[in-house]
Amino acid sequence: MDLKYANRTAVVTGGSSGIGLATVRKLLEEGANVALCARTEGRLMDVASVLKRDYGDGRVLARALSVLDPEAMNAFAAEVKQTFGRCDLLVNNAGQGRVSTFADTTDDDWRAEYELKLFSQIHPLRAFLPMLKEAEGAVVAVNSLLALQPEPHMVCTSSARAGVQNLLKSLSVELAPEVRVNSILLGMVGSGQWTRRFPEREDQNQSREEWYGNLARKKGIPLGRLGDPEEAAAAITFLGSNAASYITGAQLEVSGGLSRSI
Repeated sequence: MDLKYANRTAVVTGGSSGIGLATVRKLLEEGANVALCARTEGRLMDVASVLKRDYGDGRVLARALSVLDPEAMNAFAAEVKQTFGRCDLLVNNAGQGRVSTFADTTDDDWRAEYELKLFSQIHPLRAFLPMLKEAEGAVVAVNSLLALQPEPHMVCTSSARAGVQNLLKSLSVELAPEVRVNSILLGMVGSGQWTRRFPEREDQNQSREEWYGNLARKKGIPLGRLGDPEEAAAAITFLGSNAASYITGAQLEVSGGLSRSI
């Protein structure tokens, strides 16, 4: 399938690791120019150096910033415009899960979680919306299955994720027909929090593959394994492409069948 990314520009937030980085690579492989941002400058610059080596210096723009800083995001958008002249796809990927129950989630935790989850969508979209409208482009948000299937040990994140999904549905109507807005809902993917938790596993003799397999069995994932970042990246790249030109307001589950909803 020709996804027709040649001569197009994509922007990926949280693009220096995990699903974000896998998406950056997939988009570059499909022919897009890519601008990526992340908070940690050292890691981001190391990643950018490798990407420029592999795909060409002129096709990659990387800047360290926080998506919660609207001025920095606006400056990033201006630089993308100056460098590439356009933005056809915005991938909003920043933000991680917070493990907490209602009993141990403080007011500050609630505020921080809602600010991160909502404004990591709002600030990038405000900054890039004029270019997205001009290009008749697309937004793909990386969200979680928690939005529909909350977990009691992640009550704060689950609630915020549901709010994000509601926002995206509203945006898909308001921004149509110029801009399409879709999302993926992740189950358990072998990156991010699971990578960080692996060193803390109870049986230190377990390999990563064995530990992931046990997690999948305990959670009852029908496909019997955790997902790969590249599988999430493939779904994002499809939704942002011309192949999905009649899809907006949709949510694509990338969960190995973990969802129990119909």
